[in-house]
Amino acid sequence: MTSSHRPERKPALAAMLSCIILSLSSPVAADPTPARASPRFDDIPYATWSDMEPAYRLYPGDELELSILSAPELNKTMTVQPDGRIAPALLDPVMVADLTLKEAAATLSDAYAPHLLRSTVNLSLKTIAPLQIFVGGQVDKAGVYTMIGDMNALQAIMMAGGPRSSSRGEAIIIRRGPNGTAMMRRLDLGRALRDPAADSVPLRRLDIIYVPRSRISSLGEVVQQLRALLPFQFTYALSPTFRGY
Repeated sequence: MTSSHRPERKPALAAMLSCIILSLSSPVAADPTPARASPRFDDIPYATWSDMEPAYRLYPGDELELSILSAPELNKTMTVQPDGRIAPALLDPVMVADLTLKEAAATLSDAYAPHLLRSTVNLSLKTIAPLQIFVGGQVDKAGVYTMIGDMNALQAIMMAGGPRSSSRGEAIIIRRGPNGTAMMRRLDLGRALRDPAADSVPLRRLDIIYVPRSRISSLGEVVQQLRALLPFQFTYALSPTFRGY
């Protein structure tokens, strides 16, 4: 099979990036209208940002292999349903979303205990559901995106059409951290675009990347701006002490 020649696109891409950098670094014209008092937002107790990789937690769409050495007839392959439950043989549906494999196996072992003399369950992850992130705010195509391999926040913003000229040159990244507590950090978009070596924040499943119109002054303000935008699976950001699916 012969491959057709494609025109070189690097100059066009470079021009696009240059325009974005200039728009992010251009001064914003002064507003002639009298300044109004900024609204007050309750501060939200987000956790200190950590890059520690937490134990994997189960998510709807994950496929599991359940096996019981003492009762192989109960072995079963199951998919975590949209409500977060699985349907093991002999049991009512069991909630496993947001549990680690170890926690889910212990939950199932306890559920089988009244039925089996030796109820120890072995649970393994067969396939992982698509890793989704949310990109919103001052981008051309806000919405939920599936990660294509390893991605960082800048790549996610570009996948969503890039930052609009109305943005103020930063992005907010919110991540569910240890014990289900949300974490937040900022990304300087101008610096990330100019310097390929800059930390552009590698992403994980359910990360939220938000490009605000103006500089965010408090964490409570982030929550207020996101409240009407987030699909259900990302709403942990609205209640940073949320734990559970």
